[in-house]
Amino acid sequence: MKGTGKWTVQQAADLSVAAPTIAASLDSRFLSGLKEERVEAAKVFKSGGFDDILTDQVVDKAKLMDDVRQAHYASKICSYAQGMNLIRAKSIEKGWDLKLGELARIWKGGCIIRAIFLDRIKKAYDRNPELAGLAVMGQNLALNIAEKGFPISVYNRTTSKVDETVERAKQEGDLPVYGFHDPESFIQSIQKPRVVIMLVKAGSPVDQTIKTLSAYMEKGDCIIDGGNEWYENTERREKEMSGLGLLYLGMGVSGGEEGARNGPSLMPGGSFESYKYIEDILLKVAAQVPDSGPCVTYIGKGGSGNFVKMVHNGIEYGDMQLIAEAYDVLKSVGKLSNEELHSVFSEWNKGELLSFLIEITADIFGIKDDKGDGYLVDKVLDKTGMKGTGKWTVQQAADLSVAAPTIAASLDSRFLSGLKEERFEAAKVFKSGGFDDILTDQVVDKAKLIDDVRQALYASKICSYAQGMNLIRAKSIEKGWDLKLGEMARIWKGGCIIRAIFLDRIKKAYDRNPELANLLVDPEFAKEIIDRQSAWRRVVCLAINSGISTPGMSASLAYFDTYRRERVPANLVQAQRDYFGAHTYERVDMDGSFHTEWFKIAKKLKN
Repeated sequence: MKGTGKWTVQQAADLSVAAPTIAASLDSRFLSGLKEERVEAAKVFKSGGFDDILTDQVVDKAKLMDDVRQAHYASKICSYAQGMNLIRAKSIEKGWDLKLGELARIWKGGCIIRAIFLDRIKKAYDRNPELAGLAVMGQNLALNIAEKGFPISVYNRTTSKVDETVERAKQEGDLPVYGFHDPESFIQSIQKPRVVIMLVKAGSPVDQTIKTLSAYMEKGDCIIDGGNEWYENTERREKEMSGLGLLYLGMGVSGGEEGARNGPSLMPGGSFESYKYIEDILLKVAAQVPDSGPCVTYIGKGGSGNFVKMVHNGIEYGDMQLIAEAYDVLKSVGKLSNEELHSVFSEWNKGELLSFLIEITADIFGIKDDKGDGYLVDKVLDKTGMKGTGKWTVQQAADLSVAAPTIAASLDSRFLSGLKEERFEAAKVFKSGGFDDILTDQVVDKAKLIDDVRQALYASKICSYAQGMNLIRAKSIEKGWDLKLGEMARIWKGGCIIRAIFLDRIKKAYDRNPELANLLVDPEFAKEIIDRQSAWRRVVCLAINSGISTPGMSASLAYFDTYRRERVPANLVQAQRDYFGAHTYERVDMDGSFHTEWFKIAKKLKN
């Protein structure tokens, strides 16, 4: 590939436009490039009795061909819709006033995607041109540090926040927290060499805070940014601070408000000297896991701490989406009540799915609405917010040619959830054609469905974590950070949002084999995937036939099926690329790079 596909996916993420078909095609190219890994993966799964094609099914060829034709056409419409929406979003952002119908017109001839149905796309747009510092985290971390016996000074531009924090410290045990209303007295109050931790909004507010505080700091002092910052900004600031004689750390902090107060997972990266300044405090402030110690470690050089936290958040996006899909299938197909869902998730939290996110999901299903009848979860608007780290994760995956379809699917789902008004109108359009929210009411065995969904959720979760770990490893190789994936899994076992019992098994997998190509081929995880794949397929098929989207589970299953197959249809894609662009191809039977005059040969055959 040349890069335009990557740019398209990165722009889609940047503009909050769902483009799952285009992203899936990019991920397929990434996975096709892992030929050697796929050969080895195929061996692992074949040894477990898992062939390339799972079952030979007797099919009516004519019926199959017609079904595939229709599926291809419907999918193609979705792909073009995504592309047009992306062009429109950029046009709005830049004020370009692009005419989508006109673009469809000029693509009708000459170009690679020319097709007869572009005329119908043009007509559609002709018909309708508009077709489609001391916030709570900072306070809690300060109180956590003070509670561990370390006196701490606090400052915020909004003086009321300072007073509020000091008052909370008094109420929560007369903790040694000292408030200051101006930056100079704040800095002067700190024992040398000074260590200042910032928790402010990423981007320019961080630069402004650094400018304000550094004016009063001296050589040897240290600044730590505990926000969700873009890793390259951290590296830039580290160089700038070095020029002033100051030390700098970018530290990922996970655990939300509760974690900040009672013990978060901490991911500091940058100057090792800076880390040593504050190591004793971080070891006590971090979440404590009995069998593996404090959930903090020196991540590595440069912006590695922020990068690891970014990927952590990407995995978090995937985890939350998969849980939401499990909920949708159980509620929409299985007709489980909130009481039953509370019971199911509570039970799941006692086994292999034991985790913070499963625990809070069970809690959510048990909370009644205090402003009306019924349960609160049913009154929450189906429109998901986001802060940006999920976008960065998907953009970095594209930049590094790492397939991360589960994480990308979760991001696309958030984009689509944000189109509430459009979805409302779309539902009217399709309902008028006899297309209800749920296509068919299927009779299911509730107990069997619950068990199948549990297995599908667990298998999909493995894929999501595998993608995140592969992304961390790829960046570590590119930057020379020498990150230890097993250690990342260890510090995520407590305090953070994605803490889960199976992180201990991920750590052990990387301890057994630090060069493990993918979690899927670890012997233990491979066996678990094989044991659960039948249930996984049943859930995805059931959801598809019911008209329920399970993009995370489906993407995870597709990721697994692509990775485990020694041969994938990338040969046809590469032949197409060579046909229209002379991009060349490799052969399976001889070494070298080849180009065929496909057009000339095809023309002779047609004549």
